[in-house]
Amino acid sequence: MAAFHPLAASRVRISPLLPAAAMAGTVGAASYVHHHRRRFCAIVATAAASPVPAAAATEFDFQAYMGERAAAVNRALDASIPADEPPAALHEAMRYALLAGGKRVRPALCLAACAVVGGREAWAMPAAAAVEMVHTMSLVHDDLPCMDDDDLRRGKPTCHVVYGEPIAVLTGDALLSLSFHHMARFDSYPPDIDVDKHPARVVRAIGELARCIGSEGLVAGQVVDLEMTGSTETVPLDRLEYIHLHKTAALLEASVVIGAILGGGSDEQIERLRKYARSIGLLFQVVDDILDVTKSSEELGKTAGKDLASDKTTYPKLLGLEKSREFAEKLLSDAREQLSGFDQEKAAPLLHLANYIAYRQN
Repeated sequence: MAAFHPLAASRVRISPLLPAAAMAGTVGAASYVHHHRRRFCAIVATAAASPVPAAAATEFDFQAYMGERAAAVNRALDASIPADEPPAALHEAMRYALLAGGKRVRPALCLAACAVVGGREAWAMPAAAAVEMVHTMSLVHDDLPCMDDDDLRRGKPTCHVVYGEPIAVLTGDALLSLSFHHMARFDSYPPDIDVDKHPARVVRAIGELARCIGSEGLVAGQVVDLEMTGSTETVPLDRLEYIHLHKTAALLEASVVIGAILGGGSDEQIERLRKYARSIGLLFQVVDDILDVTKSSEELGKTAGKDLASDKTTYPKLLGLEKSREFAEKLLSDAREQLSGFDQEKAAPLLHLANYIAYRQN
């Protein structure tokens, strides 16, 4: 299987031979000047109301931070899709899927990465909304009968159960398209951006997002996951890693990296944050696999034991629960290490997000 090339030299490796604890052309600047006095869109207005916390990591109020960002992102998402304009059925389904809840981890990562390199969160809010649109698209499509065939998501009936399969497919398509439109719009950004540098950053960020969700990222992981599901072949650990580095970690990686790009981070900062994101992305899946076999459907808000019932290969299946937990701790340690070179007050949200991913209960 080909390596996930952007970080081929720094992929998280797992070896079954080692102890589990050791495993491991831009838009012209003139156009932006022309639009410099344009009216703020709702996204920027909501972002501006949520300043970056200044408390030290030991005093950081993670619950308040996540609540503020989730509220701002939810308002941005609500403003992004018309409630009554035709085609009404499609827009209703898009809003149902997008506003059905969720922890908004990916948008929070995007905003925090922008801030840690010295940017303002308003610069990254369009991208934060976009990654949540992409994430929701992946959930809508993943739940379809031709994929995982699930009828519960975020504690509610899945999109295809409520609106039917054809509308669910089109809902995912429309959300994906909207995500890129959202990031590319002139009026998505505030007037304090660097009119000389920001257009190139937007183009770079869009390219990063597209790569991480296409045939080199999320979709690749989904394809290999489908190929392995129910297979009589014993799935090796490196193949399982490939699936989850692409299917789950890739979008978390994109969330962090595009936030850092839009915040004006240096190439060195962006790559450190990419490695951080790669670790927490794989961590997210390891924890997800653990929760699938240790929690109820009511606790998770989705069908528990689904992976076991469909004979999917998971970390607990290959390593056992205890070694899976040890591997999760190693990934968390790797993520923390990548943040050590940043201002610790600014890095507090990213540090606590990594801890949250490691110790979450649903």
